[in-house]
Amino acid sequence: MDVDLDTARAAFEDSTDFTVGLEEEFSILDAVDLGLTSRFAELKQAASSDPVLAESVAGELIASEVEIRSGRGADLAAATLAQRDRRRRLFALALERGVALGATGTHPWSDYREQHIIQTDHYRRVEDGLRYVAWRNNTFSLHVHVGIRGADRAVLVCDRLRPVLPLLLAISANSPFLDGRDSGLHSARTQTFTRSFPRCGIPDPYGSWGSFADYVGFLLDTRSIVEYTQVWWSIRPHLSFGTVEVRICDAQATAPEAEGLAALIVACVAQAARDIDAGVAKPEVAGRLIEENMWRAIRYGLDGKLLDLERRAEYPAQGALERLHEWTEPVRAELGIEVALPELNGAQRQRRLVEAGMSLEEIFTATVAQTRETYAQKAERPAEVTK
Repeated sequence: MDVDLDTARAAFEDSTDFTVGLEEEFSILDAVDLGLTSRFAELKQAASSDPVLAESVAGELIASEVEIRSGRGADLAAATLAQRDRRRRLFALALERGVALGATGTHPWSDYREQHIIQTDHYRRVEDGLRYVAWRNNTFSLHVHVGIRGADRAVLVCDRLRPVLPLLLAISANSPFLDGRDSGLHSARTQTFTRSFPRCGIPDPYGSWGSFADYVGFLLDTRSIVEYTQVWWSIRPHLSFGTVEVRICDAQATAPEAEGLAALIVACVAQAARDIDAGVAKPEVAGRLIEENMWRAIRYGLDGKLLDLERRAEYPAQGALERLHEWTEPVRAELGIEVALPELNGAQRQRRLVEAGMSLEEIFTATVAQTRETYAQKAERPAEVTK
């Protein structure tokens, strides 16, 4: 598949600031034992009878995973309302088919060796190229697209958000369990995916579209990739949509958490763009320093400490949200964005239940019930979105 970088650049030049698209990945579960079950094709076929679902249900690597997409909303509120409607339809469809849906970054016990890659050209290429790395990646996440006008500006937004990504990961951590045990991590998803896939994690700073395009061109010329979606960075310019796509976060167990996290991400992207427009100086942060915070977020989430990379000092990770709130206050006031997140994230809540004596099966059962109760709620009103 060819990548036309000139067309991609034009997409950014024609883009509109701060449009929003949401993508949420759910595990497909046996309704009785809550293990992963390979029924994506069945759900996709059933969704074809619903014009809204037919446009918004997508596959993601394994046959026991389904993604729901909001489409492009004019703003965060429009995208959120559209996503609520699509979630409700998806959960109703799953109920009709006798399956459950989960929203944690990993499944606590299902064996990755029993899962199957979905049969699309893209994922066949992923499997052929990565083998074990692809097979092992049974993970579920939340992606947020934010429209950014201007190709150079989009690259600069990605550059500026590099040190922010570990904070978003710590706030969103929701995958402490894997392979039937407590992994000791707060985001086992990130360790499984980001630390294994090539061209993944925190990208280098590029400084301009030209430098970014040169690297993508190098990957294509050397047959390192055949399509841009084989670049799996935790933040990237999306060449088709003219958006900055933030991909660092675990799937969220409840709909209010997913919406609060999406609002925070939109605010971070928009504030970075406003800072660029205003000529606010960006401190140069080495990737090796950001990686220290990435590990702390993976290992300890909000229960540990993160690093203030400018002051070279530790601070309680629980303060990450307050720091992002403070930084994004101007653009949140400008755009009317409200961010509401619970004091404890998903990983913290699950680990507290372990400490209270609950089994992984009991914890996951309770979490899936929360997911069903919150994601299946009806949207307040229809929202206008485009494809």
